[in-house]
Amino acid sequence: MYTTLAIILIIAGAYLLGSIPSSVWIGKLTKGVDVRDYGSKNAGATNTMRVLGVKIGIPVLLIDVFKGFVAVKLALFSPVFESGTNGFMTFQLALGIVAALGHVFPIFAGFRGGKGVATIVGVLLALHWQATFVAIVIFFTVLFFCKYVSFSSLMMGLSFPVSVIFIFKNIVTTPISLKIFSIFVCILLFVTHRKNISRLMNGKENKATFLFKKTKE
Repeated sequence: MYTTLAIILIIAGAYLLGSIPSSVWIGKLTKGVDVRDYGSKNAGATNTMRVLGVKIGIPVLLIDVFKGFVAVKLALFSPVFESGTNGFMTFQLALGIVAALGHVFPIFAGFRGGKGVATIVGVLLALHWQATFVAIVIFFTVLFFCKYVSFSSLMMGLSFPVSVIFIFKNIVTTPISLKIFSIFVCILLFVTHRKNISRLMNGKENKATFLFKKTKE
């Protein structure tokens, strides 16, 4: 009974962490603005930067990454799974998924959240930092050339399973559950970005030019 309750509380904790709507709360606290009413109407770091500026968007980004990272680490409090085992890794993956879903459907913000990219990055950092580092490099490289955050996110998502399954297969011991999760992450990003994909295909997606504006001295 105790172990079952503990597992339920840990899973609930991961969801609640993911549900922290940093963009909504910080936007309202600093500017009295709900970012979901402007720009792409998305409760994420990118739209926060677009609507409220990079200085406000960066803390939102860091919080969203941090909550995904911490959600995975909640597995350390499990009375059932021992660190280093396949069961422990699977439980970490479950917590990561729950946190990402919390970001997309946050209970603290009427279940209207973001696309989960930053939170997923935090989850991936906690699970496989090497493949995540490669994914982040690809994200910024693609962003530099194309200026589309959505397309860069999709390329980052595609690179993660490739890195996990192929590039690091002889360097890092990777459980089959993590390989499956890496594919799930890629699919999740494509699902949450389906409207962006449609706009990209129709040439109507907005470029993130606000990230490349030179600041005046």
